Amino acid sequence: MKELALWNEGDWVAAIAAVILAAFLVAGGLIAASRQPEPLGHPKGLYMLFFAEMWERFSYYGMRALLIFYLTQHWLFSDGESTVIYGAYGSLVYITPVLGGWLADRYLGQRKAVLFGGVLLAMGHLFMAFEGTGGQGDSTINIFWLALALIIVGSGFLKANISVMVGQLYTLTDGRRDAAYTIFYMGINVGAAAGTILVGYLGQTIGWAFGFGLAGIGMVAGLIVFVLGKGLLRGAGEAPHMLARSKEITIYVAAIASVGLMWGLIQYRDVIQTLLIVSGVGLLGYVLYEAFKLPKQPRERIFAILFLIALNPLFWGLFEQAGGSLNLYTDRYVEIGNVPSSVFQSINPIYIILFAPLFAMLWQWLGKRGLEPSAPAKFALALFQVGAGFLVFVWGANTVGPEVMTPVLFVFLIYLLHTTGELCLSPVGLSAMNRLAPSFMASLIMGAWFYMTAVGNFVGGKIGEATGGEGGEMSRDLVLTVYNQIGWVAIGVGAVVLALSPIVKRWMHLDTLEDDNVGDDLLGQSEVGEPSAGGMHPEVRG
Repeated sequence: MKELALWNEGDWVAAIAAVILAAFLVAGGLIAASRQPEPLGHPKGLYMLFFAEMWERFSYYGMRALLIFYLTQHWLFSDGESTVIYGAYGSLVYITPVLGGWLADRYLGQRKAVLFGGVLLAMGHLFMAFEGTGGQGDSTINIFWLALALIIVGSGFLKANISVMVGQLYTLTDGRRDAAYTIFYMGINVGAAAGTILVGYLGQTIGWAFGFGLAGIGMVAGLIVFVLGKGLLRGAGEAPHMLARSKEITIYVAAIASVGLMWGLIQYRDVIQTLLIVSGVGLLGYVLYEAFKLPKQPRERIFAILFLIALNPLFWGLFEQAGGSLNLYTDRYVEIGNVPSSVFQSINPIYIILFAPLFAMLWQWLGKRGLEPSAPAKFALALFQVGAGFLVFVWGANTVGPEVMTPVLFVFLIYLLHTTGELCLSPVGLSAMNRLAPSFMASLIMGAWFYMTAVGNFVGGKIGEATGGEGGEMSRDLVLTVYNQIGWVAIGVGAVVLALSPIVKRWMHLDTLEDDNVGDDLLGQSEVGEPSAGGMHPEVRG
């Protein structure tokens, strides 16, 4: 053990992260003990979902911070191949919520889906702690592939469905919805920040097994919070109808069997590209088929949803360089002192924690004055910022010359611009999907949102592969060239989206949501009738 006087910067960062995590846990205990039904203006169920998701993100992002280094330094893959594996894994994590959302909509309900997914995730994260001796010839690598497969399938059942339950706590026109999703998004990033720092620190300074083992413990903690907080959901997330026990077990068995499929896909990554194309066309066809059966206004809302979803691959393909090529660049070409490079993955979630409340207040302040940008306009702003982040980073690296390490300031700046861009897109998109989607397709639409994020992760892996060149090893100059190109592409697309945003806003028909005419909005699509207190039909809410 190190003496206190010899602690370096990385030790202090980890200690501070542990203290902050403990402070949030104390705050959660105070909220749970409160006798008020809606402490701080929101139902207790929101805070339960906040903490359950916080622990799940602790595990996911902690593992994610280490993954690229685990691939290059322990399993000895090349830089290019490692970024492709990283992108393929990320894409599968985000594509499986399409099926998981559909199963929750039709059969399981969101609560049981989240619980089952959490169990698989806990197993996957704990299996990551089996590191073996390293190198691709080590048979233990098969346990590594199994761990990734379990996390992929588990994410499919958890990701879309826990986000849907947040929306089910509120009516469709409740002005607190966007603020609720932003608070929920803070929970994601509290977990991401603490997990990235603590898991990354343990993994890079003590051993891979310690880091990944801590991620597994975090996932178990999330499961415990979710199980104990069931009563706070007030019926949200229950199955649409009673399901025979035999059918429920069949779903679980099929899901476990699909772990084997994912085990193969993550190793044979060329198949994933074909899978994304085929499933994407099928998903688009199904959504359009359902859309054209609807009246004009709900049909145009579906068109608005598809427009917003289509922007996901570009934004996330660029944003996800953070865990891949930017993570490797920071490790090799940035002056970071004694801080483990994986810890810098925490900058983004820390910025989210700091700025998410400000953005929530900003949207509400602008909304009261009729000045709030529409969802598509916010998406355009997101693309401007993610593009500007790369351009600022390239400029900063070039100002010091090719022989000098890039100042760490520019790592903070690229994450700052990417984070403000993320706040203009991700929580806004989650809210828009839940608000605009027909009730009988709520989780499927949320799954489609994550599906296009999956495409973005795969695109991100391909961009990362390009930074490795033909030999597969990263080049500083090539990274900066690629970053400059993608930065300008993002800004150009953002300008087009901004020009089209008034048309897309009209498609959303926000003025007629939940009015007296239930035939022209999402409440009229599953069954005409009075909405329940949660804004969903009794059959849908169970």
